[in-house]
Amino acid sequence: MGKKELKQNSFLNGAFIATMGIVITKVLGMLYVIPFYAIIGEQGGALYGYAYTIYLLFQSLSCAGIPNAISKIISEYQTLGYKNAKEKAFKIGRRLAIFMGIFVFIILVLFAPFIAKAIIGDLTGGNTLKDVTYVIRVIATAILVVPILSIYRGYLEGHKFITPTAISQVVEQVARIIVIIFGSYAALNVFHLSLTTAVGVATFGATAGALVGYLYLLDKVFKHKKEINEITEAKKEEPVISTKEILGKIFFYALPFIMIDVFKSAYNFVDMTTLVKTLVHTAGYTTVAAENSMSVISTWGNKLNMIIVSISTGLIISLIPNLTSSSVKGDKKDVHHKINQTLQILLFLSVPMTIGLSFLAKPVWDVFYGSKSAVGAQIMAYYIFVALIISTYTALVSIVQVLKYYKEVFISLFTGVLIKSLTNVYLIKTFYNLGLQPVYGSITATILGYLAGIVLCLHYLKKKCGVSYKPTIKITGKIILADVFMILALFLVKFVVPISSSIRLLNIPIILVYTIIGASVYLLVSYKSGVIDEVLGKEMLNKIKRKAVRR
Repeated sequence: MGKKELKQNSFLNGAFIATMGIVITKVLGMLYVIPFYAIIGEQGGALYGYAYTIYLLFQSLSCAGIPNAISKIISEYQTLGYKNAKEKAFKIGRRLAIFMGIFVFIILVLFAPFIAKAIIGDLTGGNTLKDVTYVIRVIATAILVVPILSIYRGYLEGHKFITPTAISQVVEQVARIIVIIFGSYAALNVFHLSLTTAVGVATFGATAGALVGYLYLLDKVFKHKKEINEITEAKKEEPVISTKEILGKIFFYALPFIMIDVFKSAYNFVDMTTLVKTLVHTAGYTTVAAENSMSVISTWGNKLNMIIVSISTGLIISLIPNLTSSSVKGDKKDVHHKINQTLQILLFLSVPMTIGLSFLAKPVWDVFYGSKSAVGAQIMAYYIFVALIISTYTALVSIVQVLKYYKEVFISLFTGVLIKSLTNVYLIKTFYNLGLQPVYGSITATILGYLAGIVLCLHYLKKKCGVSYKPTIKITGKIILADVFMILALFLVKFVVPISSSIRLLNIPIILVYTIIGASVYLLVSYKSGVIDEVLGKEMLNKIKRKAVRR
């Protein structure tokens, strides 16, 4: 039996595959928390959280934006027929990734004690400076692998090979979870080692997962190298592109994505520095109660929001190479079509999921976190809409960036954060004075900030590219109609099936019943009104039908 052929993915097909891969990865990431926290407890969870927070920050510094930059460059050179430049960019990207990985690894290892001191200061009675230093140094090993893994993902995505990169994410997550769960359990209960060692083993899961994902992609690229090169129609007179020029492209293409991450973090920073203080001084909260409310939107709520955000992430992975290719060719009609198609898919998938999760906030929250929190589900029911807004904004700002409107990217990002900063405290106080949950004010400030960014991006795309949103506006009305029928169906089910149960596990079948009925009604109305046909296209719809019939 010969090796399996590597197939390029169209925009829609690639978006579907990438989204499914990310959703599966995020669902696994949510589910493993339940047994993991049962194994290591709150103190171990805090220690793991210290290490992982630092890891995510330094991971962003070492490779944020680089996969998307490489994907864009590869797609650009492939479209132009620059075979040599394409491979040169890949090699330069690999060297840059290796250098950044080693450099950041050394920084983390050397400065781990100082970082630990900054995290816990002089606090006693819990995790020690030595414990935090140890887990930071262990997880630092992942930085040696993650940057080079990201380059291989960008390389394949640039060629529109989305399937292997999606599979690599799932493979990476599965390997990581196996090490986290079985490693921490064995360390504590089989080998009877310390809690710190068990958490160290768990943090090494990030390294193990990245290594497995890297080896999978390395094997794919090695086996299909000839096939990958053959899809680029080389030009007879290809210009010589210097290393300096390619490095410049990587930097300028990656910079907007880095900016997006930085400005998104700024929203969290505003909440971190104002929410707890305002709740204590204005709303009369105790510090513990204020911090509990803060944790809903800073930690636990984000875990659930990631399911919605995954949709835009998957779309962007497929969108960047496809939109770049159309832009390089000067095909404005296709650029406009892909922009509208992106918005339509987002609305078609994200809106009903957001409404459904908001409706089921109580049972979903209880399944994942128990019923101890007095405000968790209440805040989550509103906070889930932040995921919908972020998904839409991330997709739009990525489109603006791909089309090289860098100044406009910065203006939209800055405007959103400015609005968040100026309105956050005021809205928290206003919601409290109105007798509503004061945290809703902070959430509303976030929504207003991202909404401003969305409006600006839509304006820039219409003004500079001449994009018409009529196709999306037309479909939006039908999507809203399907959502209305779904909501009515869910309310009718409430008369038969209770929305939640005091028994934690009993909430799972309740969620399934509501999800199946809600999704069925939504899809049926969407199918009858022609929304599915318009969004996915007849070819994609027929393909899905054929696969369903075969199974």
